[in-house]
Parts: sequence; C-alpha cells; structure tokens
Amino acid sequence: MIAFSWDQRIARAEKLAQEQPGGAEILRFYAALARFQKGVYERLKAYTGSPDAAALTPDFLEFLRLIQRTGPPVIAEEARTLEGGNASWEEVLTGDPMYFFARALLQPYMECLVSRNSIPSSQTEARRCPYCGEEPQAGVLRGEGDGAKRSLLCSMCSSEWQFRRLLCPACGEEGNDRLPVYTAAQFQHVRVEACDTCHAYIKSIDLTKNGLAVPCVDEIATVPLDLCAAENGYKKLKSNLLGM
Repeated sequence: MIAFSWDQRIARAEKLAQEQPGGAEILRFYAALARFQKGVYERLKAYTGSPDAAALTPDFLEFLRLIQRTGPPVIAEEARTLEGGNASWEEVLTGDPMYFFARALLQPYMECLVSRNSIPSSQTEARRCPYCGEEPQAGVLRGEGDGAKRSLLCSMCSSEWQFRRLLCPACGEEGNDRLPVYTAAQFQHVRVEACDTCHAYIKSIDLTKNGLAVPCVDEIATVPLDLCAAENGYKKLKSNLLGM
C-alpha cells in the first residue's frame, strides 16, 4: 500500500518550509525533488509493460541539472562533477555508490513497479519491506479503537505494511522496558522509538495527533529529534532520502 501521493508530499514540504524557517532550505529542495520524481513516475506509469531501470536513462541529465540548481552545496557539487565527467546512469547505479543520486531516481521507479504489480502482503512483522526488501524509513501511527496501530514506511518504494508497536524493527526486541519512546514539545506528533538492546531508533509520525502530516516529509522536517537521539547513543535504522 502506498498511502501518500506525490502531490501530498510536495504540498506538505512547501507548507512546512513556510512554517519552519530553520528547515526551509532543505524542505524546498525536497519539494523540488519530489516534483521531479512525480514526473518520472508518471512517465514510467505510461509504459505498457513493466519498465526496467534502464528506462531512467533519459531522466538522468535533467536530474543532475536540477540538483545543481536546487540542492545543498555538497550534493550540487557532486552533481556538477558527475555531469562534467559524463557519468552515465548505469555507472551511478552500479558503481561505488553515489547513494543519494541512485536512490532518488530509483524511488519513483520502485513505486511504479509496486503500484503496477499490486503485490499483496500478509507479513505484519516483516522487518524489511515485503514489497521491495528495503529497510523502513519511519513508522506511521493511525487510530484504531481506543489506541493506534503502527505500520512501517519503506525507505525506497514508499509502501506501508503493518507492524506491532512493541517490537523493534531493527533487532526484534519486544520487551517494553527495552523500547523507550522520546518526544519533544515542538513536534508533538512525531516520536523517537528507540531500542536499548541494539541502540537503533526509528521516528514514528502519529496521524491521530496531526492528520495533515505526510510521514516521509515530517520525518525529514524533524532533524532536532535525530540530533537528540544521537546524543543519547542511538543510531537511525535507515537514513531518509536526503541522507539524514
């Protein structure tokens, strides 16, 4: 299940950029990137058969130039170097990984494959995405009865799958006393769910507290929570698209 559209992601990033001056630059960059990814996704969806990764070749140069115009200085310089060296999409995809560049173009491709194939999932405690095999980027909490149920959000194909709340997605720890939760007043709908056994953490976005949130965007917009988790000795289970 892919629950949040490209348009929802773009609109949320633009809104948060207006509300959070400290994170405005990175959120505006994400909005520009998501707008480009939406175009790639829609082009791939028009294929009559299932495209392979080579179908992304026509998008690669335009993608590098977008990053040079809108990306943070370090990433923009990497994009400039790739274009200047006439790097091909295949080299980026298979070589010493340019993590951001490969992942940013593969994401709409993987979402296209998942939506096209409508892969069913009955794995409610899978620690990796049962659709594409990648690790989760965030948790999502939705209301159910008197509480909330949790799903995990894939870092690559944006699919969600159900996952028990009292279970570490990194190591499988299920002891309540080993699974602390941390929150901050300025981000009341986002929580750090940590594990004292493997010292990993994941952020969960609580839609019962903010129904306008879009998990992949709100996860990016709450960097102070990541800094707090790192100061307390925890390591993020999976970096987001922007490497944070």
